[in-house]
Amino acid sequence: MSEVDPQAMKAAIREQARKNRVAQKNKEEISRQICEEFMAMPVYEAAKTVLWYVDAGSEVRTRHMLPEAMAKAAKVIIPYCIVETNQLELFWLEDMSELVEGAYKILEPATDLRELPSKRVQPHEIDLVAVPGTAFDASGGRMGQGKGYYDRLLSSIRPEVPLIALSFECQIFPSIPVAAHDVFMDLVLTEQKTYKGRGRKG
Repeated sequence: MSEVDPQAMKAAIREQARKNRVAQKNKEEISRQICEEFMAMPVYEAAKTVLWYVDAGSEVRTRHMLPEAMAKAAKVIIPYCIVETNQLELFWLEDMSELVEGAYKILEPATDLRELPSKRVQPHEIDLVAVPGTAFDASGGRMGQGKGYYDRLLSSIRPEVPLIALSFECQIFPSIPVAAHDVFMDLVLTEQKTYKGRGRKG
């Protein structure tokens, strides 16, 4: 029997996960539930600087929770994409008006604000990360868009910082093929369950 090609398996899972996510009903309501659970966690309360993300496409929606998050004590940081270098940079978000539509139609910091030294954040400053993704498994395995942006960013975050994926239950699969560079989540939080992942120390 021939072995299953990991890349073909990844492609099939990614396609199915996207279909599941697009078909997910009540996205706004369920997204709010997931985000509220995330913000109620003791690790969130303890964090001084939290790396969120601004939802794109059919991801768990965060943009409607960001104003509430900014009203709390923790600094809200968001990533934005530098297309030329395939890197994610970090920005201190203080108001939703600082965002404009950028690469891949994702809301990103306005170009003139990115250059302000006071707005730039380094990965070592982050205390907690909310991680988006296309698909996850119960051990914290994660599949992104396939470009490796988040894997590169997360590998530069301090190893003790919790990585918490925000996911719809329909994005959870029995197993995801992983490579050596793939980063495991500490927790995967869905509307139905919290999965304890291997994390980066596992």
